[in-house]
Amino acid sequence: MNYLFEPAPAAHLPVLGHSKNFPVHRIYCVGRNYEDHAKEMGFTGREPPFFFLKPADSLLAVPEGGVGRMPYPSLTKNLHHEIELVVAIGTGGRNIRAADAMQHVTGYAVGLDMTRRDLQNEMKKQGRPWCIGKGFDHSAPIGPLVLTAQAGDVLTAEIALQVNGVDRQRSSVANLIWSVAETIEHLSSAWELQPGDLIFTGTPEGVGTVVSGATMVGSNSLMPALRLQVV
Repeated sequence: MNYLFEPAPAAHLPVLGHSKNFPVHRIYCVGRNYEDHAKEMGFTGREPPFFFLKPADSLLAVPEGGVGRMPYPSLTKNLHHEIELVVAIGTGGRNIRAADAMQHVTGYAVGLDMTRRDLQNEMKKQGRPWCIGKGFDHSAPIGPLVLTAQAGDVLTAEIALQVNGVDRQRSSVANLIWSVAETIEHLSSAWELQPGDLIFTGTPEGVGTVVSGATMVGSNSLMPALRLQVV
């Protein structure tokens, strides 16, 4: 196929222990999926899940043992961290039942949903879409993909984030309001999921500001840590 110009390279993730990469199709994110985080954002209870998307090229892939470098984004004075378990879809489908959902998962990773909170809040006040607060360049740092066979029981494991060596977020993936299987069921009723889709499953309580020079270490107790510096 001929193009007017050379297409940008496809976004991809390194796969732990493999020479092949995971090609990224779309990045879906679940909002307010831990009760204590919902409360700190001014909400309560088990509300129906809602979703937003980040561009695939907002991904900032960090290999095992590496330290990613995220440029401090423009237009914001309130950059927030949100540590999350990321689910990778290997088999697509529409209207997937929760009972069948885990058959569609090929692996997991540790990710950060970086957020220009001041811009997001301003858009909310005006009743406007808040893509500018969530979908900017480098807003989706992520560690290597761990295939399901090697991942262990990540769905009950601890998830945590330290900033400059100090705990900011710490919880268990078991505390998700909507489980991974339930999330896939809801998500696939709205979009046909494709191989290569990533799902950021939500962040626990403790979100907060990071500044230029900060170093973050995100972890799931069964997976390689995600190390990131804001520059």
